[in-house]
Amino acid sequence: MREKVTILPTSVYLSKMHDAGWSLVALEWEREVEISGEPPEREVPAASEEIPFGLRIAADCRHLEDDPLEIQTLKFLAEMIVQDLSFTSMADALNVREYRTRDSRPWNAAAVFKLTPRIIEVAPRILAGAEWESRKKELSRVTWNS
Repeated sequence: MREKVTILPTSVYLSKMHDAGWSLVALEWEREVEISGEPPEREVPAASEEIPFGLRIAADCRHLEDDPLEIQTLKFLAEMIVQDLSFTSMADALNVREYRTRDSRPWNAAAVFKLTPRIIEVAPRILAGAEWESRKKELSRVTWNS
């Protein structure tokens, strides 16, 4: 319950609320400020940025961490780029595997195309290691431009 107060609450009032089962969880203070002369320039809030695909907010809410499903999607897209598939074919392949966009929609060519810069950015990191080396051998058997 949020309650607007005009006077300071008394200890009797606080005790009454406590006895009724309420717990005080916060106090919020505000005050009137006189402005003299020219109004100060309004501070422009920092623009919010979208979290890059493949990352999510960590449990501690202080940093970003890999999102396993989105990283898997990026790896799959990178493999399809190596195979020289069209964006439409890539979207179809993602949909067949039942991968969805962040807003739970099926993939389309435009959505895949918009991820291209992100794939380029993360490819050196996600396409490294033993897993990629074994996948690369399988992909080298693909007939190019078929």
